[in-house]
Amino acid sequence: MTISENTFIGEYKYSLDSKGRINIPSKFRQCLSIENDSTFVISRGIDFCIYAYPLVTWQGIEHNLKNLSSLSSTNRSFIRNTVRYASPTKYDKQGRISITQSLIDFAKLDKEILIIGVVNKLEIWNPKQLKLIDDKLSKIDQASYENLSEKIIL
Repeated sequence: MTISENTFIGEYKYSLDSKGRINIPSKFRQCLSIENDSTFVISRGIDFCIYAYPLVTWQGIEHNLKNLSSLSSTNRSFIRNTVRYASPTKYDKQGRISITQSLIDFAKLDKEILIIGVVNKLEIWNPKQLKLIDDKLSKIDQASYENLSEKIIL
């Protein structure tokens, strides 16, 4: 079965090397469309993880950010916090990308990491941090999940 271009699913365990590089799983690299030029844009995620967007997806995000009014302090803050830590990174012949030290610190990455495909982007996690988030989210009531599931068209 083939997954659509720039669509990522699944979870993979990898290691952060001493130079701050991680291997992007080959299944994810194979899904990356040619227009991305082997490039992801990495940035802070919402839940203390790192987001890695395919370049063309990031360009869409940039377009949407440009459409936010800079007269709003909330918009300015949101734009600033979205782009200030963003960095394009091209994977090398071994499929590795470099993670900036500020993002490593933000996500509390250690040797062991998880890379999760979440449809339009990758999330890079410290497994301990993800467990904390998962434990917290397990307390969400079933009705909330039920309401959200009704919005998914099968």
